[in-house]
Amino acid sequence: MALRLSSVVSSTVIRRRLPLVGAFCVLSFGLSNLYAVSLSSRTGCPQSLPFAPLFRTKFGSQSESKKFHTVRMEASKATVPTIVVYVTVPNKEAGKKLAESIVKERLAACVNRIPGVESVYEWKGEIQTDSEELLIIKTRESLLEALTEHVKANHEYDVPEVISLPITGGNLQYLEWIKNSTRD
Repeated sequence: MALRLSSVVSSTVIRRRLPLVGAFCVLSFGLSNLYAVSLSSRTGCPQSLPFAPLFRTKFGSQSESKKFHTVRMEASKATVPTIVVYVTVPNKEAGKKLAESIVKERLAACVNRIPGVESVYEWKGEIQTDSEELLIIKTRESLLEALTEHVKANHEYDVPEVISLPITGGNLQYLEWIKNSTRD
């Protein structure tokens, strides 16, 4: 039985799908929230998602939840309103080229490239399934319009995905770095 189980676990199908599960968890809950649920306050992880208090009250004591420190965007003069932007690209080469051009133009401080994303969507009346790469872009909220125009001008899709989510808090030094690494 152990030999049979190991052959299933090591199969290509299982190995290809596991990173997607991990990526989904990171994108849905954020690393800081996953660690906060499972670890004590010694992690020092910021709580940035709006549903984080639900996890703290349900899975941890009230006194533990008060030990976590959140830096709110509006509370700091050293930061600016910041967003995370998702953009999908058809392949690794397109992702690398677009990510580099975004950072070079100072439209974002950082772009994470996540390979192995499988997208299912309707296009021109038909269901499509494509392998793509996901770009996670950290930038100023004020640069969203310029970033969107840059993506549209440098993307091979007719209608490229550009969606943004607000960053409501986090590591103050990292948020300052985003501000200092992007253009005004």
